[in-house]
Amino acid sequence: MSVALLEIEDVAARYGQIQALRGVSLYVNRGEAVALIGANGAGKSTLMKCVMGMLACASGRIRLAGDDLARRPVSDRAALGVGYSPEGRRIFPGLTVHENLLVACRDKDGGRGRAEDIYAIFPALREKTGELGWSLSGGQQQMLSIGRALMLRPSLLLLDEPSLGLSPLLTAEVLTHIKTITASGTAVLLAEQNVH
Repeated sequence: MSVALLEIEDVAARYGQIQALRGVSLYVNRGEAVALIGANGAGKSTLMKCVMGMLACASGRIRLAGDDLARRPVSDRAALGVGYSPEGRRIFPGLTVHENLLVACRDKDGGRGRAEDIYAIFPALREKTGELGWSLSGGQQQMLSIGRALMLRPSLLLLDEPSLGLSPLLTAEVLTHIKTITASGTAVLLAEQNVH
């Protein structure tokens, strides 16, 4: 029996006295996209933060490729292959598209080769490579956020509300890119409020 890439078992999380998650279990295989669908406040972002190590689990277990992530810091999780595109995009508005990508890379070539891979996935970004982040449309900013998360070649990509604030046309374009990403073998855990 093969082991899922991401295993979340009976996870609970709290914000002080507030129980945010209780008994959450799910599995994500390589090349698979799993969606967490729920209203605002349902705990989707909280679960993403637990996987990324930004919020400690009160109980339960999270494993990546069989490796227990419980006591690993965020930097270790990124090095182990977890990429994260947060809700609200959180790009660097004063950096160019290319600089936004390179800031996430540790390759010896400074990430230039990997940036070309990202431009192949998101051709619209290639046309904007020298433009500042703030000048991009919402859809382009979302592509940039996802592209930056892909710079470290993650085996698991966490996408928190990737369609937030996007038109139906741009949402469809972003979802097409997500399908391309999973087809390459990357697992995706996606949080959304709406089913499109």
